[in-house]
Amino acid sequence: MEQQEHDSTHVLIFPLPAQGHVNSMLNLAELLVYSGLSISFLNSHHNHDRLAAHTNVLARFSKYPNFQFQTISDGLPIDHPRTGESLMEVFDTLSKEIVRDKLVSFSPPVDCIIGDGSLGVIVEVAKELQIPIIHFRTISACCFWAYFCIPEMIEAGQLPFKENQDMDSLVKTVPGMETFLRYRDLPSFCRASDLSQKNFQLVLRETQRSKETAGLILNTFEDLESPILSHIQRYCPKIYTIGPLHLHHQTRFLESADMMARLARSAVSEGGSSYCNLDRLIQDIKSMIHSKA
Repeated sequence: MEQQEHDSTHVLIFPLPAQGHVNSMLNLAELLVYSGLSISFLNSHHNHDRLAAHTNVLARFSKYPNFQFQTISDGLPIDHPRTGESLMEVFDTLSKEIVRDKLVSFSPPVDCIIGDGSLGVIVEVAKELQIPIIHFRTISACCFWAYFCIPEMIEAGQLPFKENQDMDSLVKTVPGMETFLRYRDLPSFCRASDLSQKNFQLVLRETQRSKETAGLILNTFEDLESPILSHIQRYCPKIYTIGPLHLHHQTRFLESADMMARLARSAVSEGGSSYCNLDRLIQDIKSMIHSKA
């Protein structure tokens, strides 16, 4: 992918303010700005200050005139630790009003949003402002699909866990994963004895919101998770498997230094599945804007 001329299409990228989410979405941002799109990367004040102080991110993106960092309050006190379980408080403090006020302040206006799939508030605001939104999930397709199938686990009586649950027994209600997904493989929030528990309901609700968006980006590649992707596609028809993003980044901007590594390199090389899906994502973003005009 050669660097393209500047395009006026303005894309906002908005990660959950957590390190793994921010890092993955920065890699995506650089790939998109390199393609010629205009990118605004919206981060919390706190995380942006930490990135600026402890990484080379400002210098890294300074060479792109069509890129800008923007910041937003996460609504938490300055002395809040923002780690572990306490980070979940951001889902209460990052309000719809804060996000909406920020989005309407952009000039030129935002044409398309790539929002973190864990932040449902951005879907609400995008709908209100009639801006197309694409979800980005930084987890694997298998992980996303397990989250997505939690309602079926509840209906089948597999959640909540029974007393003295055999953690090595198989979970049978996640299509495509019946032969290998064990109870112990489920995330910790699934061990809640009370399914009305706040964090459990949060993940359940936010995961289902991906059905409401214009597309779903997954940081994986087809040769790795194709069987599971076919199940997800029944609910999220437009999926962009563009991973591994870190390898995309190495291939484009650095000298790229076993069976899985070769498959991944093949996927992100020109003509590979992830390479083609990234190009499809870029073209679809542009077509969304042109269809609005």
